[in-house]
Amino acid sequence: MKIQLQERTVIMIIDSHQHVLLPNEKQLEIMTEAGLDLVILFCTTIHPETAIDMESFTREIYTLSEILNGNRNAQEARIQSLKEQLSVIKEYPNKFIGFGMVPLGLSEESTAEMIKENVIKNDFRGLGEFTLAPGQMRQLDPIFSAATAFNNLPLWIHTFAPLTLDDIKDINKLSKKYPRIPVILGHLGGTNWLDTIKLAKENPSLYLDLSATFATIAVSFAIKELPDRTLFSSDAPYGDPVLARNTIERVAADNYIRDRVLGENISELLNL
Repeated sequence: MKIQLQERTVIMIIDSHQHVLLPNEKQLEIMTEAGLDLVILFCTTIHPETAIDMESFTREIYTLSEILNGNRNAQEARIQSLKEQLSVIKEYPNKFIGFGMVPLGLSEESTAEMIKENVIKNDFRGLGEFTLAPGQMRQLDPIFSAATAFNNLPLWIHTFAPLTLDDIKDINKLSKKYPRIPVILGHLGGTNWLDTIKLAKENPSLYLDLSATFATIAVSFAIKELPDRTLFSSDAPYGDPVLARNTIERVAADNYIRDRVLGENISELLNL
């Protein structure tokens, strides 16, 4: 008796969150090694991957800490990071698509203008990464509101430290105020991963980014509970795409869940 084996559809493997790496050839090498078909690329104002010793690495990480704590928002650095991001995407359009950053603290009208200039004109697919200081989630309200005028662009929000569970709950409240805006909770809430999963289960607008997660068990439970709203990503250069993909493949219960997380979820979200 012959058994007809059903062929599995080949899916695109998509890393849904990397930052620009220098030199660009290094990023392409990492993509090949990890077997990635596409990367969602975010800009960056620092490049820890270029550090040559502890002193230079410390300088880069100190700058990152200042950004995450809301103490640095330099216009010149933002312009330079956008140029880097655009350069990579234009040179390798079949490898990268982008999310675009817009500054916080603007009116809704000014925010909409920035989205039009920095995101829509560059054919970016979403907004972010947004890194805010604790207790400042209200600054996202004009972003949410303006995004509704541009076909409900997805928002990618950093939710690891220094943000607290109360901050993540505030993001959830904003999401419910604008239920048509998809919100990607970056890094699965950090140490607050369990509560973050619970919030996402109650709110269909929330998606869970799996980069820089607190523990492998957090990834396992997120995928189990929300297989259609969890997103494979590495946060390179801070994470390794090979290890991030291996983690998904290790904890996914079956091929359906693995395929959803490794590419299908983000593909559907961004209409790729």
